[in-house]
Amino acid sequence: MSPSSVRLRRGVLAAVLTGTLLAPLTAGAAPAAPAAGTPTPSASGPDVRRLTPDVAHRLDASVKRVMHEADIPGVTVGVWTPGQESYVRSFGVADKATGRKMTPDLFMRIGSETKTFTVTALLQLADQGKVGLDDPIGRYVDGVPNGDEITLRQLAGMRSGLFNYSEDEDFYKALTSDPRRPFTPQQLLGYAFRHPVLFQPGEKFSYSNTNLILLGLVVEKESGQRLGDYIERHILDPAGMKDTLFPKGSEFPMPHAQGYTDQTANGKIADTADWDPSWGWAAGAMISTLDDLRIWAPTVATGRLPDGGRMVSPELQKQRLVTPRTPIPGAGYGLGIFDVQGWIGHNGSLPGYESLTIYLPATRTTVVALLDTDIDHDGQEPSTLLGEAITKIVSPRHVFDLPAAPAAR
Repeated sequence: MSPSSVRLRRGVLAAVLTGTLLAPLTAGAAPAAPAAGTPTPSASGPDVRRLTPDVAHRLDASVKRVMHEADIPGVTVGVWTPGQESYVRSFGVADKATGRKMTPDLFMRIGSETKTFTVTALLQLADQGKVGLDDPIGRYVDGVPNGDEITLRQLAGMRSGLFNYSEDEDFYKALTSDPRRPFTPQQLLGYAFRHPVLFQPGEKFSYSNTNLILLGLVVEKESGQRLGDYIERHILDPAGMKDTLFPKGSEFPMPHAQGYTDQTANGKIADTADWDPSWGWAAGAMISTLDDLRIWAPTVATGRLPDGGRMVSPELQKQRLVTPRTPIPGAGYGLGIFDVQGWIGHNGSLPGYESLTIYLPATRTTVVALLDTDIDHDGQEPSTLLGEAITKIVSPRHVFDLPAAPAAR
């Protein structure tokens, strides 16, 4: 398996590999586990530092340092805590060819943050009684290996044991040979189902895009709507997220940043803005902006809409936020959402783009970072490097620290 094909599955815990977590939920309610967000023992001081001019200056310097070290062309960062000054900055360029500057208003591809929307749609259908989280996926989709045993809950919690289609070599060759080609959900599942299951349902954690393709099909079947239409009407519109979309093809609203990747057939860096994201579909195709992700961070973490209404019922939101520990210290994963040292949210990685949207409930602090590259630095995702650098300053007791991935097997 090539390192690049492994990278295509990313967008959660940076060190997740096939089968087990070495290094991006069972039947019934997921078992309670110790909270993943235990503060670093040696840390001290307040949960979140006030965004004083000095703290803002330190953030500027830290972001610039990471950009220089990791060769990141452009990034936008936002930090918000109620009752405090906000921090919104853009650095570098959105287009290396023209020198166009990165700005906070740009549309960006958000990769695996899409999973938080797909799982929210599933939870809404569960609230309506149209699906049960402990239903087997075989009730809704035919031909799934172990489909009579794998539950929707296990799919959402990355404990199904299904092979990740984006690690299939033939898929990787098909994508990189023609990155503008569209894929159907059925084609993606075909790449996955040719492989044996990795383990019995519920035995382990294994991050797999295949899980979300299946959940997307469930949402479509039980809602009677195209997945993107359902998300727009029942999630984006109620939340007031007017600049977030689930594209039908390769469309990309303007203004947007160009995206730079080395996940190409020849290994050379390419601009990916016009690549078709349908290969990610329910697992990674969506587009958003800084302001909209600022809305989404507390919405997905609390289940509450900005106007105080409910996006998801309190009961299911509580189940969503049960985040059983993974072998990565300080990191847990619930139903389409993670908890890393107390930060609730998700990250995303699609060729050319990375994102991070996280929320700290203790202080209602939101951090969003949007990047126009997915090229690793010393085996580490650039969004993770930025998340760690930012949270070391703003929340020293809750540092978003994930280890670098080991070499692919």
